[in-house]
Amino acid sequence: MKRGFVLLVVLVAAAVTLQARAEKAAPLGALGRMPVKEVTVFKDGHAFVLNEGKLPVDAAGNVQLDDLPTPVLGTFWPYSAGKAARLQAVVAGQRRVLVERTALSLRELIEANAGASATITETGGLRYTATLMGIPERGAEELETTAPPGGPPRLPEKGGVVLLKTQDGVKVVELARIQDVTFTADHRSRISAEEFRNLLTLKLDWGGKTPAREAEVGLLYLQRGLRWIPSYRVDLDGAGGATIKLQATLVNDLADLEDVTVNLVVGVPSFPFGEIVDPIALQKEAAELSPYLPPRASTSSAFSNAIMTQVAAHGDVMDTGPAGPELAGAERDADLYVFTVKHVTLRKSERMVLPVAEVAAKSQDRYVLELPFAPPPEIRANIDSGRQAELARLLAAPKVQHQVRLGNPGPHPFTTAPALITSQGRLLAQSMMRFTPPGASVDLDVTTAVDVLVRKHEKELKRTPNAVRWDGDDYTKVELAGTLTLTDRREEGVEVEVIRQVLGNVDSSAPEGQVERLNMLEDVAGPTSSYPFWWGWYSWPPWWSHFNGMARITWTVTLQPGQSTDLTYTWHYFWR
Repeated sequence: MKRGFVLLVVLVAAAVTLQARAEKAAPLGALGRMPVKEVTVFKDGHAFVLNEGKLPVDAAGNVQLDDLPTPVLGTFWPYSAGKAARLQAVVAGQRRVLVERTALSLRELIEANAGASATITETGGLRYTATLMGIPERGAEELETTAPPGGPPRLPEKGGVVLLKTQDGVKVVELARIQDVTFTADHRSRISAEEFRNLLTLKLDWGGKTPAREAEVGLLYLQRGLRWIPSYRVDLDGAGGATIKLQATLVNDLADLEDVTVNLVVGVPSFPFGEIVDPIALQKEAAELSPYLPPRASTSSAFSNAIMTQVAAHGDVMDTGPAGPELAGAERDADLYVFTVKHVTLRKSERMVLPVAEVAAKSQDRYVLELPFAPPPEIRANIDSGRQAELARLLAAPKVQHQVRLGNPGPHPFTTAPALITSQGRLLAQSMMRFTPPGASVDLDVTTAVDVLVRKHEKELKRTPNAVRWDGDDYTKVELAGTLTLTDRREEGVEVEVIRQVLGNVDSSAPEGQVERLNMLEDVAGPTSSYPFWWGWYSWPPWWSHFNGMARITWTVTLQPGQSTDLTYTWHYFWR
């Protein structure tokens, strides 16, 4: 009794599986494509996408989509937006669909015109009139029924012959023997054929009621393929003011966007699984190329807890008209800022440039001379000639850099991006804007101040052998002195900030400058700075940091036209 029941269950399950596998192919036109309604774009190429719309329902009351997303692991969230149906499950898998295309070959034209009368010409010149009966095939249902259990789904297998009804009977001719076909009446130029497609099925529960013809459903997911690249234009007015314009270049390798709301995020999001594709995608690799949304955005409630949080802070509104993109405003958080642009239409593989924001700021010209760390002579003597030449180029010709300091009046930060600097419409330079929060300032490099001359002279004063003993070893004290001479060849005076960095310990500076002893782990190797590029050329022994450090001397010097000023300094280090 028990064995018979188990066998019955197995047979029923096998019949259900076979019926599911052998179901007829759905016409491609019966499948839905869910439009993109809103998308949040990050600079790294990730996009948080909201697809939503009313789509046709099949006989089982479900919605089938033929466009699968490629979401990041754990970010795929489907839903039913209507009250009449509840989402039960989402299934991704291969299905057979019936696709109609234009017939391009003799075989396809014969297959598309079953039942048509035609004049057939075979190889060798035999010519006769016949009715096309079609090309025999083994259907997918037949193949799956006769295949071993557990095999993959199959597409129909088409034969290599055509059946022709003539006055003598049904003639079977190899397709390779048919030279040409002349239709005696109108013929069909399109053919329907089955093929596999990756489909997404949203299974809906209609609560026992008859399913409606359409259902309102949606998908939320994070996916690579859409990024935005910021760029700035800084126009200086020559009177201490500047106009800063931000524009965005959208790079769309994700999907067609039609009248979509686009949110551009400033900030650094965290996507720990950003390189792992969710299994629902039915593929291993993510699409190639690139958070939280404002409270009024459609996607805010669905993903705010998964990524990060924000609070509102409104910005200016720029209206470019209903025919094009429209900037709706900016939202901020302690971590991320979002610019919202409405009515964006952009096809896949297209690029778009959008004006995003404009702000008036104060500007200040600055002149900075920064002399970087130089390795001790003992190290320079042990490196190859190519590296010595590289160091010589770095250290031999110090130059004063002209910069412009821009204050950020808010309400949103400046993001890291290229910055084109102009003065009353004339091009000055291209620089790099760095992340600058509201209320802070940023310095942009403009050009080298060739009319502020710099001469550097450094020399070793003396060496004191066995100056100190530590851990059984004696160390030599090396004392050095340096002089910086600055000369103003401009027609007006200039204020220069001079920064000299040394390896060792500063003993004196004249005129007295600000001396800072640097923390080698934080000030030098921290997130905002780095060791000199040559630091790894030498294996620094433990005793170096015991005796020696890194220091910075900073002067602020005001030069009058034609005036020269000397800055002197001394320092020492220990060597073994």
